[in-house]
Amino acid sequence: MTSPSRSGSGIGDLPLLGATHRALREQVADVLRERITRGDLPPGTHLVERVLADSLGVSRVPVRDALNLLKGEGFLTQEPRRGVVVTRLSRKDIEELYDVRSALEVLAVRLATERASDEEIEELRGLVLTSESNLAEQDPDAVLTTNTAFHDALTAMAHNDLLASLIHPLEGRLHWLLNQNEDPTPFHVEHEALYDAIAARDADAAAVVALRHVLTSRSVCLRLLHPDGPR
Repeated sequence: MTSPSRSGSGIGDLPLLGATHRALREQVADVLRERITRGDLPPGTHLVERVLADSLGVSRVPVRDALNLLKGEGFLTQEPRRGVVVTRLSRKDIEELYDVRSALEVLAVRLATERASDEEIEELRGLVLTSESNLAEQDPDAVLTTNTAFHDALTAMAHNDLLASLIHPLEGRLHWLLNQNEDPTPFHVEHEALYDAIAARDADAAAVVALRHVLTSRSVCLRLLHPDGPR
């Protein structure tokens, strides 16, 4: 459980920003995105611009800009009479997100199999080994971080800037959904199979594993977030 913030907002202690050269709105967005993804700010949480600005030690302008940025990414929703809240993902939202992910990720994996350098494939192997160590150490946060790095590496290995620009806006929400899963072992096993297919330069086999991996993730998310079925 997170500790109360300085302002009593209940959003947890937040770092004072402004120490880097990145735009403040981006720094604020990064902090809030991470807290949403990690579950510190669950769906339905009401975010107050003034409270966030006070907690982060910045003016309300970068906070407002960051909130608008996160609305565009799907993390936040503007609700009538309530203001900005962390998005509640409906079953339809999840299904649509995974429909798009299946198309883009299978393409990314095919391209990665064909275009990745030997060095990039070796780096992917390193991430699989790191994930294995994370599991052995029973460190779920580290597993999530490594799994995220694995998917980011696949996108980079495709060497297609347009594809990366399409995948990038979805990544945060996908990591958010993956964070709901309490047992990362099935994902690790599929990552191993995916690495094996890519290392063998077998694009067809890699595409089959990638699609199975997306369907596994989709099934887990729907079961956890909507256990009673369609609404």
